[in-house]
Amino acid sequence: MSTVWEQISENARLVSLPEVYLQLKEVLADPNYTTEKVARVISHDPAISMRLLHIVNSAYFGLGTQIDSVNRAVSLLGSQGVSDLVLAVSVTRSFKGMSNEVMDMERFWHRSVVCAITSRELAALCNVVDSEHLFLCGLLCDIGHLFIYQLVPDEAQQAIKIAQEKNVPLYTVERNLLGIDYVNVGAVLMRGWQLPQNLWEPVEYHVEPERSQEYQMFSCLVHIAALMTEAYDRNEAIDSALSRVSPVVWQISGLSAERCLDIAPKIDALVGDVMHMFFPSKRVA
Repeated sequence: MSTVWEQISENARLVSLPEVYLQLKEVLADPNYTTEKVARVISHDPAISMRLLHIVNSAYFGLGTQIDSVNRAVSLLGSQGVSDLVLAVSVTRSFKGMSNEVMDMERFWHRSVVCAITSRELAALCNVVDSEHLFLCGLLCDIGHLFIYQLVPDEAQQAIKIAQEKNVPLYTVERNLLGIDYVNVGAVLMRGWQLPQNLWEPVEYHVEPERSQEYQMFSCLVHIAALMTEAYDRNEAIDSALSRVSPVVWQISGLSAERCLDIAPKIDALVGDVMHMFFPSKRVA
């Protein structure tokens, strides 16, 4: 195990999620939990409660009615849906203090939100039942880079430069240069949080979805979403990015480049609203 890997993985293990999410996990682990108990745990954290209500009342969810209590939100979205939203809010809050000099955090979260929306919309195209869960997979798929940029910024920048010059995937350069890559780091972090396999497996294998075992469909959808997000970030033609999708992914997902292109306008329309949902203090164009 490389020294860099030890350093990064050890620091990843030190990041903890807010107590409200940990308590919520305990409640949901009890097969006899009630929605009232779920709502009560969330309500103990006023900041997360307020953020949750702001999110569920947004146009993104389109519930068509004003949700004025956490209990009502749990009733409408279900305990797992609310838990996923609390986790999303918790993760963004846990990394709030990271230095902007090391990484452009606004750009990072913008990319993450684009990937989250794209993953969700692709899942809807495939009639995946828990498409909202794919939002969370997309939001977290790049999270390992937060540690790589924070702890080995010079090597991280070097990896990006090589990947761009040689037009090769960044994760392959990171493996050769650092002995690790951002998907490994992200998966270590998420397993350290004891998140379920249907979250960490798509994050770990979205760059190589053919290696995914239990949640290959999820990994394939995040694979497509990540490539589309890269195109958005680089101002590149999306159809060019989709040409890099693994043939295995098209086969497993049943999607095509044409169908993926059809959702691009919807993604464009949603990004600003979703960014404001999670980062209301930011001015989003």
